[in-house]
Amino acid sequence: MRGANQASIGKVLIMKRTLLAFGIVAGPLFITTSLTQAFTRNGFDLGRHPISLLSLGSLGWVQIANFVISGLLYVVGAVGLRLALQDGRGRTWGPLLVGLTGLGLITAGAFTADPGAGFPPGAPAGAPAMSWHGLLHEIGFMLSFVGAIATCVVFARRYAALGRRGWMVAALAAAVAALIAAGWPDLNTLSVRLVIATAILFGFLTAVFIQVLRQGSSRQNLGTEYGSGILTSQS
Repeated sequence: MRGANQASIGKVLIMKRTLLAFGIVAGPLFITTSLTQAFTRNGFDLGRHPISLLSLGSLGWVQIANFVISGLLYVVGAVGLRLALQDGRGRTWGPLLVGLTGLGLITAGAFTADPGAGFPPGAPAGAPAMSWHGLLHEIGFMLSFVGAIATCVVFARRYAALGRRGWMVAALAAAVAALIAAGWPDLNTLSVRLVIATAILFGFLTAVFIQVLRQGSSRQNLGTEYGSGILTSQS
């Protein structure tokens, strides 16, 4: 019986770690894929074009897939985060907001932005007229951005309650830095600043997933909480 319990617990541990690993990959995948395209797509200028425009043109499917896959990874990672955070502040809202971030990315991928600012080549030079799918794309982006900001705030409260001052400061700093980068009143650098803000937020989410994977919830070691701690209680 104990051998069966050990095998079952081991499978659960592997599943939780796998789900958390998906969350770790999501942010770096999105930023790396976006920047690679930004510097290699013909006619694309990161100084003038938001990365949403990469969803257009003959290679637009790459950025569409990037949005959707990264979003799905965040949703799956959020499930792992909810399973890992057994107690303490943010154990419910933290994973939910990470999931919202993922859903926002999926929405932004499912509904493409409107062509404009001369991209893709042949598109009007000025700002595009907003279509229904362009509007839904913008809503998706806002959901992901707001979800990530709110996640930082929720985890700042969690880390404060756990007495982890460094992590609390990092969470608040990520939220504030992203808001400043995105909201700075200079339209000429907006597309670059949005990438920077996104990188800051997704970088912090990656750090949270790594921290939870390594230590588990509520100051405990992941292996102890999911492994030996459970076995001890059942022996």
